[in-house]
Amino acid sequence: MSASHPISSKPQRLQSLDILRGITVAVMILVNNNGSGDDAYRTLMHSRWNGCTLADVVFPTFLFIVGTSLVFSFRARLSRGESRHSLMAHVVKRAAIIFLLGLLINTFPFFQMDMLRIYGVLQRIALCFLCASTLTLYTRVRTSAILFVAILCGYWALLRLVPVPGFGVPCHEIPFLDPVRNIVAWTDRHLLPARHLYRQSFYDPEGLLSTVSAIATTLLGVLTGHWLLSSKDLSIKARGLCLAAFACLASACLWSPWFPFNKRLWTSSYVLLTGGIALFVLAALYFLVDVRRLRSTWAWPAIVFGSNALTAYIFSELFASTLQSIHTMANGQSVNLSQAVFLFLAAHIHNPAIASLGYSVLFVLVCFLPVWVLYRKRIFLKV
Repeated sequence: MSASHPISSKPQRLQSLDILRGITVAVMILVNNNGSGDDAYRTLMHSRWNGCTLADVVFPTFLFIVGTSLVFSFRARLSRGESRHSLMAHVVKRAAIIFLLGLLINTFPFFQMDMLRIYGVLQRIALCFLCASTLTLYTRVRTSAILFVAILCGYWALLRLVPVPGFGVPCHEIPFLDPVRNIVAWTDRHLLPARHLYRQSFYDPEGLLSTVSAIATTLLGVLTGHWLLSSKDLSIKARGLCLAAFACLASACLWSPWFPFNKRLWTSSYVLLTGGIALFVLAALYFLVDVRRLRSTWAWPAIVFGSNALTAYIFSELFASTLQSIHTMANGQSVNLSQAVFLFLAAHIHNPAIASLGYSVLFVLVCFLPVWVLYRKRIFLKV
């Protein structure tokens, strides 16, 4: 990563997007660190299989923001005279660094390479960023829109119509979206040994085929970025975001009985649902902050988080791994530091769900401190 300082010639940023980025990374850290998975509020936990909770909305929202942001970034850099080839070289470099940072997170702190998980959150961000950037730089907006629809329909056809080797055709020999007997999980198992998958399981929630569907989420962000950079009136842009949100949410609900919401498989209905939610929240922020010019002092913590979003996430993951790797004694038993802090809170807060939420909030506050220091020094770490 390199440190950059803002200069006077820097193009004006879309503040609503910065606020949404900060809110997203803060909630991402919140839901990933709840102290006790058994006691946390249900909406702060990922769905076990089909379904959608608040925790399930966070990651696709971040990918949506990645897509929107890269359009703004490319437009500004192209207007300064940079070539598409130089931008593409930077994209490849950045994607590689983000992917490697994801591998670092997966191996930290013991660096057991024989158990290294290849897939991961940052790895998916890197691949989606790379694909969406390539399309944005070298194709028309219409191509991105067509590919968005093609991925959604093609992914449904893949999971619904393609036989799973050794098991059969979905909805005939095997149930549709069976947790083990689906083409996505089968592909993960045959590409990599189980020890290199998420928790040495039979599939990986950030696996290869589901990443293709996640690219559609990023492309929705790309299309949103083009819309926001159009020459239309600000109020028309806000209404357009609302209409797009309604269209996505309605399509998701109509499709879900035949293609359920599923984060682990990143189903097409899930893309539309989470994309619609992201569009709706962005539309509200855009109307309040960029159209009505409402003072955004209330959003200061989100702006701070958003200014170094990737740094905040990486710090949270390394900090969580550190807490889980250090053991101490609590209540006469050996526990890691994360468990010890939760047990301390649970001893003073008798409602386990509130204690779990208290741990999550405390964890977010700790992660806020380093990015707040960077923000005050006007240091923004980029790859």
